[in-house]
Amino acid sequence: MRAAPTILHLDMDAFYASAEQAAKPSLRGKPVVVGGLGMRGVVATASYEARRFGVHSAMPMAQARRLAPNAAYLVPRFSLYRSVSDQVMELLGRLSPLVEPLSLDEAFVDLEAGGVADDSRSARAVGEQLRLVIRAVTGLSGSVGLAGSKMLAKIASEEAKPDGLLLIEPGTERELLAPMSVRILPGVGPATGDHLRRAGMTVVHDLAEAGEAELVRLLGRAHGAALHRMALGYDDRPVVAERDAKSVSVEDTFDVDLHDRVRVRTEVERLADRCVQRLRGAGRSGRTVVLKVRRYDFSTLTRSETLRGPTDDPVVVREAAARLLEAVDTTGGVRLLGVGVTGLADFTQEDLFAQAADARQAAEAKQAADAREAAGAEPPGDSGPDAEGPVAAGAERAGSAADDPAPEAVDGAAARRWSAGHDVRHDVHGYGWVQGSGVGRVTVRFEEPGSTPGRVRTFRVDDPQLRPSDPLPLVSDPVDYSSWPASLPKSLSGAVPEGVAESSP
Repeated sequence: MRAAPTILHLDMDAFYASAEQAAKPSLRGKPVVVGGLGMRGVVATASYEARRFGVHSAMPMAQARRLAPNAAYLVPRFSLYRSVSDQVMELLGRLSPLVEPLSLDEAFVDLEAGGVADDSRSARAVGEQLRLVIRAVTGLSGSVGLAGSKMLAKIASEEAKPDGLLLIEPGTERELLAPMSVRILPGVGPATGDHLRRAGMTVVHDLAEAGEAELVRLLGRAHGAALHRMALGYDDRPVVAERDAKSVSVEDTFDVDLHDRVRVRTEVERLADRCVQRLRGAGRSGRTVVLKVRRYDFSTLTRSETLRGPTDDPVVVREAAARLLEAVDTTGGVRLLGVGVTGLADFTQEDLFAQAADARQAAEAKQAADAREAAGAEPPGDSGPDAEGPVAAGAERAGSAADDPAPEAVDGAAARRWSAGHDVRHDVHGYGWVQGSGVGRVTVRFEEPGSTPGRVRTFRVDDPQLRPSDPLPLVSDPVDYSSWPASLPKSLSGAVPEGVAESSP
């Protein structure tokens, strides 16, 4: 535990929903819900306006629609969120070499390690300036917690929401925590919370007074002892600059249960390709392939296969996932499928099975070519009416692993899948976003970040003048913060860096 509140926790406020409101002027101040829009979709983030109706993260989307039928329901735009997250993490990196990201919108920062704060006054100045700079650079707000430990800094940022700052002075931890619900402590979920409630413990003060022995009796040695320390405000975990991922995985929940075994296998192979794309994007390989199947009755089965060495070969992962699927009974239907890779490494090892498969395919191709030549048929070339067929088929088998292929690479109606919230551009009307689509029509609101709410128009889904677009920056002319925070140690009065607006949002 530190004697000064030099551990900072930043949590961007309702991040996905706030980014959508910043990008879409017509949605500012209105309830916005981001997540899967299918029958079995789940809420990823709800704006504060939507939360007033009881909508919250991890809630089934169908329930959210009943609570807030007039809210705007949008699918996530992760390319935008990652772009904003990169800006925020770059700002945090200017404060300290020890930045521990927890997600796209959340991170711990060791201010003492960066030399920008060593007491309450300097820590508060850093936190206030960070909030102002984030607002100027991204157009979004974030809440800041400052304390002598990671646990307390995170609690402080949660208490400061939205768009606030809370500093917990060392020595006041127990007084602050005492009246709070036991659920505020890490590791106390619904089940543990109910168990403690039945034992007469509902607030943190009850845990501190019960003593370690009683909590160990109720929860076991490790959990009970750790919970008692946290109830007293103790947490000596350091800020870790790099959190090593233990696994990479992807999964999909289907609107309608899958009964066709061939369709199930096709979906598993598609998920395997997406998993490998993420694996390669992280510069990693893995040794164990994991298949997750949730059946019609909500029972969940997990199967795994460990390879002889780490790999990032999509063929190897697909074949392993397919073998695992063969051992799973999917009778009755499948509602969720997932493919993951664990046992991560920074290198790959050539897999003999994959080599054998490649050799087998090459031999089959040569045999087919020899048969065509013997029959007097022309081999497929690079031109002519049939040239595109084999090439396209080969590309499909290789599985580029792109989740969203470029529109020009998709032909016909398949290119016209307009998801609510996604960006578009019209040759005449300019930039906009999809409000909704159906029965061959798509409705678009034409507006840009920083503009006034725009007009709404409806088009045919195959209108040649309408095409998907990349997200626009939320701030068209961001502040130059290249010299920040060099002046922080000498300017602890909360002065705003040059060019950053001082007024609160």
